[in-house]
Order: sequence, then C-alpha cells, then structure tokens
Amino acid sequence: MSVHRVMGLETEYGVLAPSMPGANATMLSAQVINAYAATIREARGQISGTRWDYADETPLNDARGFTQSRSSADPSQLTDVEPELDAEQVALDGGNVSIGDTLYDRGSTEHEVLMNMVLGNGARLYVDHAHPEYSSPETTNPFDAVLWDQAGDYVALDAVRRIAGLPGTPDVHLYKNNTDNKSVSYGAHENYLMPRSVPFDAIVSGLIPFFATRQVICASGRVGRGALGQYPGFQVSQRADFFEAGVGLETTVRRPIINTRDEPHAHWEKYRRLHVIIGDANLGQVSTLLRTGSTALVLSMIEAGTAPAIELRDPVAALQAISHDPTLKTKVELTDGRKLTALEIQWIYAEASAAHCGATDATDEATVEIQRRWEETLHLLETDIFEAASTVDWVAKYKLMLSYAQRHGVDFSDARIGLMDLQWADIRPEKGLYHLLADRGLMETLYSPEQIAAAASNPPEDTRAYFRGRVLSQYPQHVVAASWDSVSFTLPGARRLQRIATLEPLRGTKALVGDLLDKDLSIQEFLATLRS
Repeated sequence: MSVHRVMGLETEYGVLAPSMPGANATMLSAQVINAYAATIREARGQISGTRWDYADETPLNDARGFTQSRSSADPSQLTDVEPELDAEQVALDGGNVSIGDTLYDRGSTEHEVLMNMVLGNGARLYVDHAHPEYSSPETTNPFDAVLWDQAGDYVALDAVRRIAGLPGTPDVHLYKNNTDNKSVSYGAHENYLMPRSVPFDAIVSGLIPFFATRQVICASGRVGRGALGQYPGFQVSQRADFFEAGVGLETTVRRPIINTRDEPHAHWEKYRRLHVIIGDANLGQVSTLLRTGSTALVLSMIEAGTAPAIELRDPVAALQAISHDPTLKTKVELTDGRKLTALEIQWIYAEASAAHCGATDATDEATVEIQRRWEETLHLLETDIFEAASTVDWVAKYKLMLSYAQRHGVDFSDARIGLMDLQWADIRPEKGLYHLLADRGLMETLYSPEQIAAAASNPPEDTRAYFRGRVLSQYPQHVVAASWDSVSFTLPGARRLQRIATLEPLRGTKALVGDLLDKDLSIQEFLATLRS
C-alpha cells in the first residue's frame, strides 16, 4: 500500500485573444506552441524539442476487450494522427499572425508551424482539440506530479509573455479552467499505471463512487450550472455537468466517469494505464496533491482487493447533485438503500485507506502525508467548509466570490461574478485571482518559483522521462521523433533511423543512464554504448 506509482497529468488550457473575439482557437493554440519553441531556441541556439511519434498510438482500443472502428469514432477520439493547420487558420480570416518570432501570411510555406513538440523536461506540448495542451512527464509519486504539472503553467506563461512582447501581435491569454460556459468543456486528465492483472470491473466498481465524490476535496469551483451555465449559482466542480455516462471510451462526447481507453504506453501485457478524465484543472498545488494522492491510495486498495464495496444507484446524477450543492449537505442514494453525503462516502474511502496502510505497514513519508492531508481536509470540510480555503481550490474561489457578492449586494447571476470565475483561472500572476491570493499567503504552496522553473527545463530523474528529456537537450539535432515509449535518432551518413524503445517506465532513469549521458559522447558513441 503506497502512493508511489507511475503517474502524470495533462492540462488543456482555455485560450482567448481579447482583441480578436472571432480568432480561430487552433491558430491561437499553435501560436502558444511556437512561442515556447522560440523561447527554447533563443536560450539554446537551437530548438530542444522534436515532433511526436504516433506509431504506437492506439486510441480506439477499449479495456472492455474490443476495438472501436474508426468509422464509428468521434473525430476527437482519433488522437493517433498529426493535427493540421490549414491556410485559412494560419491567415486568421485573411490577416497575418506572428508565431514565435515569425510573421505568417496566407499561402506562406516558407516556415513550418509547429503543432507538437516534446520538451527537454520530458513533457509533451501540443495542440489538442483547439487548445494548447501540456502533458507532464512521467513521475513516480503525487508530489512530483504536482511539481511537473506546475511546470506546465510555467511553460504556458512563458509562451504568453513572449507573444505579448511581439510588436503588432495581439495578446493571447491562457486560462487553467475546464469550460467556456458556452457548452464547451476541455480536460484536465490524469494517468496512473496499474498492473494489467487487476480486473477492469474491479477498477470500475472501486472508482465510480470515489470519483463522483472526490470533487469535494479537490475540484476548482464554477459559477453557473448546466453545460451552458444557464442556471445561476455556484457549484463545486468545473466538469460535473459535462458527464453523461458511467463507463465509456469517449473523452469529449458522452463523457464517462470511467474512461476505457486501453493505451498503456508501456508493455501491454504487464501494464494498464488508467486514463482519468473526470478531474478539474487545479491552480492550487495542494488540491492537485489531494487529487492525485487520494486516487493513488484508492488504486492501491483496488489492487489489493480491499476497496470499499459501495455502489451509487445513479452515478452521473450523484456527481452532478453533489457539485450543485457547495454546502455539501446533499445526500445521494446507494444501491443498498442508504443515503450518504459526499463527505460520508469520502470518509468510507479514507478510513479504509488508513486501515490498509496500517495493515501493510505503509509508513513512507509521502504515503503518510497524503493520508494525513486527506483526513484533515475532510475534517475541515465537515466542520466549516471555509476552514479549508487555503488548500481546496473550490472553497477558496467560493469564499472570495461570496464575499464580493455580499459586499456589493449582488448574487451569483451578476455578470461580474462570472468574470471573476474566468479571472480566477488566468495563468498570469498579476491578473489571476488565484495567484493574487497565493501571493498574499492565503493559498498554501508546496514548491517555490525556482523549483518550478527548474522542473520546466529538467526531467524527473526516476522514470524514462529522464532519458527522453536528456537526449532531447543533449542531442537535439539527432532526435527526430519521440513518444512516451520510444525515441528515434538519425545518425550522420545513416540511411535508416535508430529507434530506441522505452516500454518500461522505470528504466531510462538517472541511475541507469545518467553517467553515460554525462560523458558527452558523440551520437554514434552514445547509441553504440547504449545498445551494447
């Protein structure tokens, strides 16, 4: 029993150009990717990043034992093809636009527009469904997952700053949220590696009640209810109103609480990658820690067969009912007839986790700290939700907005409250309401700005991300493609690429390849030694 397992986070940022309300979102997202590429190029003299290798992508494999046909799949599911930017998008309805430091015009083919790149910290930065997305490198525990997720915000902010500094280029703003309140929702996904031997049905039954209620300890809060935000009020989760099913393969339509994509990005016969799409994007570091840490503990219980045996009568309805009540008093029905609050269900999981940790002597520092924070957060929320305002994102947002509403004699239907919701998620420290609270010491943080900046450039040392990131930084001209489970090199005079498989996530670490990389060998010597 432990919180230690391979995990990583994905964030799709909301994107907006205020001076161009009709701007193409895909184009704006491409600007972000290319702006960051320009920053790396400026710092290193050459780009430290490479294109994505789609060879091993299998997005239509379903964990329930079948593969969906491409003809029946929603286009958003086909993530195994390179996104394209057509001339109309580049021209932004006939105008010109700067990407990085280069001006593009209609019909120009002089420069390639980057839509996808792998970074020197082992992460992936790309355009996904008209949003810039940062997918963090693989980490081995929730604390590192938080750090390299925060590195993504650093990368996104760097890109925004560069675009703002280009003369004649409209500003592009990025928001770490999950909806535009106009029916569109975008993801903040989590990935956890599990043994394939664990039955998928056990994963489903163990996780659905947990995921439906987890929002109370780590969601980000939202103004408005319904997919369009058409009903006034404040709710706990950004994402709850956009889910329609308990289990399914889709991620952007008919969203399920449990996603069944079977794409391990590792040895298929050994691993299963649990792709979690139900979480909110967190600016708060402690909320991200609670989101990943509590989930890791529940997965350990599922693997050991000790997860609580409870079942919601209607999981989707429960998810939304809980979200719509920030007082946390709403009770949802179980199949055994009991009616419990989200806090009561979370306590069932937390107490089971504590018992299992005790039985398995799980005393490592990270596991003990996550268990302590989980229980402490539940205590605070059941005593007075606002006591958790320094660590739980939705509570901090709700407290701020409620104070404003009471001070100005308005309710949550007031347009100014809606604007505060957007401003909360602005990644710019001087503009974002979350950041203003954090700067005043009202939000607990785990990492310093210097630690986050270092993580934006350097990979974790204890996963294969170390190998991926180091070779990208050390041999940028020779790395022609990369993915989670491979890196492809070109050698001078060679007619074929050399593809190095990285199917084992816990190989390629600093302990295994750090000394070899530190020798600063030629690419030929490096690959020959690596293969020997």
